[in-house]
Amino acid sequence: MSYCTCCIYNTTLLSSSFTATDLLLAWNPICLGLVEGIIGKVQLHADLPWWLLLIRQKSLIGVLPKGHEIYKITKIAVVPLSTAEPQDLELDLCKKHHFGINKPEKISHSPDDSKFLLKTFTQIKSNVSAPNKKKVRESKEREKLERRLLDELFKMFMDSDSFYYSWTYDLTNTVQRQSTSEKTGLPLWQKVDERFFWNRHMLQDLIELQDQQGGYWILPIIQGFVQIEELVVNYNESSDDEKSSPETPPQENMCVDDIHPRFLVAIISRRSRHRAGMRYKRRGVDKSGNVANYVETEQFIHVHNHTLSFVQTRGSVPVFWSQVGYRYNPRPRLDKGEKDTSPYFCLHFNKELEIYKKQAILNLVDQAGREKIIGDAYLKQVLMFNCPGLTYISFDFHEHCRGMKFENVQTLTDAICDIITDMKWCWVDQAGVICKQDGIFRVNCMDCLDRTNVVQAAIARVVMEHQGDFTRTGERKLAGVMKDGVNSANRYYLNRFKDAYRQAVIDLMQGVPVTEDLYSIFTKEKEHEALHRQSQRNHQELISQLLQNYMQILLPDSEKFHGGWALIDCDP
Repeated sequence: MSYCTCCIYNTTLLSSSFTATDLLLAWNPICLGLVEGIIGKVQLHADLPWWLLLIRQKSLIGVLPKGHEIYKITKIAVVPLSTAEPQDLELDLCKKHHFGINKPEKISHSPDDSKFLLKTFTQIKSNVSAPNKKKVRESKEREKLERRLLDELFKMFMDSDSFYYSWTYDLTNTVQRQSTSEKTGLPLWQKVDERFFWNRHMLQDLIELQDQQGGYWILPIIQGFVQIEELVVNYNESSDDEKSSPETPPQENMCVDDIHPRFLVAIISRRSRHRAGMRYKRRGVDKSGNVANYVETEQFIHVHNHTLSFVQTRGSVPVFWSQVGYRYNPRPRLDKGEKDTSPYFCLHFNKELEIYKKQAILNLVDQAGREKIIGDAYLKQVLMFNCPGLTYISFDFHEHCRGMKFENVQTLTDAICDIITDMKWCWVDQAGVICKQDGIFRVNCMDCLDRTNVVQAAIARVVMEHQGDFTRTGERKLAGVMKDGVNSANRYYLNRFKDAYRQAVIDLMQGVPVTEDLYSIFTKEKEHEALHRQSQRNHQELISQLLQNYMQILLPDSEKFHGGWALIDCDP
């Protein structure tokens, strides 16, 4: 049994302050199975019980230098804290307590006579008394809401593939912050950057204990993305003709790293837990200076005991703005004026400059049309802030890359080449820090998604070319275009009602009060689904009628219709 895997007993479900002594004194404790770690506890609604979130299964993403293993959460278990009854969690069974049993089995007590009689008496009494219809209805609604929120919680962890952790490596901090940190000798969770400690609020009880033994259970989890790949680069690769030529002398056997150095290439994206939320539900800045969709992305290369790291960030335009409504791509609006916005804009960038020293802003929003109001407000705030550590660059992405000519992003990277060179990157070896990255690029579009992805990838490529040889291509695959369309449609559909539940779950995980009435949203969702189904049926009937009319017009009487297909004109 690995040290990061633990047994969960039914007695642990009673209290977050459970100790080993409690287990020894507990009557008939039952091992429920193995878990990989504790995520924390959450209450999904004031009317609902507290739940304990456990890591049920993980997958190894890769191994960083010095043997640091990085894992992705693939399955979770959710346990109610309000009962000590054994739960059927479908956990893997430990060999110590379930010797000889290979498959998980449902573990249950033999029914206690007094409990059984009490339950029977309660059922008889409820059948005799007149039912309170209002309470029954409220109870059913509460159960439906609980199921809906739990379902969203499971999807968030198991479908998004976006939660990662390591028992030995600090995923919340960049290589540069780790190499210059003074927090040596402390447990991992006390070294982390609290901005990216996603489950901090859910572990607050354990953190406040300030107990060393309790600290072993505190596992920092990030939301974001991690990928680790090992590459072998052949600098002396000859052509096929040279290899087959009789005049080519045979090559001597040499160390692999001499001819083909092994590169470990990794990317880590960390999403901030502050002002976290769904598209359209979270925009702009809040009164704490935090912005929506804030992500720090680090790319690094490790070769020959040298690690090269480069960091970029993204985040929503730090003014008070929103997009209200359920229509596709609602019109953006400003919610506060310049003077009311200025203190919080300054608060945001003062915190950013304290961490990163310098900021090169890349604003990719449209300089005309409906997005112009947000871009103009951004520029005005930058001019009012008037800070020498801030560089503002505006690049109308849609104008320059019209027709999906994303290779035109090179116009931007050529223009900022000097900034990239001056910014440098972090370079460390076994002896310590050789070079530090001086400042970062802060990239944004409206959603901090597609346009931001393209530009950050272009900057990352330029930096990697400075660090090593990488080929470039401006090719855009059709599959990528189709995937973009699917993603856009998915965002539109999710925004309508599912985002309300996901936003509520995120807020509750971070300790943010839920302002929306979830019961009313639940009712509206059902009504909307019924209307949507009816609309689809009407739409299909209209299309069928239209096809029948065209068949009558176009087909001669002597011909029969056998089948057809749709031709779509994609030219705007």
